[in-house]
Amino acid sequence: MSEVPTGGALDGEAGDASNPGRHETAPERFDRNWAELLQEIRVSQMGTQIMTGFLLAAAFQDRIADLTDFQRTVYLSLVLLGVTTTALGLAPVALHRTLFRRRMKEQTVALGHTILRVVLAGVVLMLAGTAVLIFDLVLGTIPAVAAGATVLVAAAVFVVMTHRLAGPNPRRSARTGT
Repeated sequence: MSEVPTGGALDGEAGDASNPGRHETAPERFDRNWAELLQEIRVSQMGTQIMTGFLLAAAFQDRIADLTDFQRTVYLSLVLLGVTTTALGLAPVALHRTLFRRRMKEQTVALGHTILRVVLAGVVLMLAGTAVLIFDLVLGTIPAVAAGATVLVAAAVFVVMTHRLAGPNPRRSARTGT
């Protein structure tokens, strides 16, 4: 699991050779990290809410009675995943409200970061599951499983590429001596 930078020259303070243009105190960095995290939450929350809304509305369509047992299981799993992911997307805001003015911005950012990662994983699972449901309705189970697997593989490739682009985590290397 990646970590949120927490302090020292490794995080862009004066003397950080990898980021010489950023001169900010730890509280300023945590404020900036929180603002960036909130923006990411806004983006992910919009998509999650829209997908969940469509899933909830589908229950009121006539064709819902025609779903096979497999399709019904996938659909209900997606509804549960969508509602849970949407609720988790609100958690960092509740976290901030709870920890507001307690001088716990570092912990708020770290926990918010972790929650957002879980939300993004939920979004990927919702996308894959939605592909499975739609492909199963239109083409059958084998193409549905292939479509869901394709979404999951594409997401995994993106994550691997992102981690390779980012390079080694300097905080982890400093702790482990590698």
